[in-house]
Amino acid sequence: MNTAALIEEAISLPVEERTLVVESLLQSLNSPESEIDQEWKSIAQKRLAAIQNGEVQVVDGDKVFNNIWDSFGK
Repeated sequence: MNTAALIEEAISLPVEERTLVVESLLQSLNSPESEIDQEWKSIAQKRLAAIQNGEVQVVDGDKVFNNIWDSFGK
């Protein structure tokens, strides 16, 4: 499988599986070594679980930034 086909296949995965692929690839480039890295990983996993369990709802980034700009009257 060539790189383009691999990327196309990965993009077609559900978001949770894409997250796992991205995390695995990034970890292969820069394995977490510090305590801070481990803490961030734990926080990210808790946030992902909260989204998957329906405890929180995601908000589109453009909407967030538009709301911020609107609050400043721009």
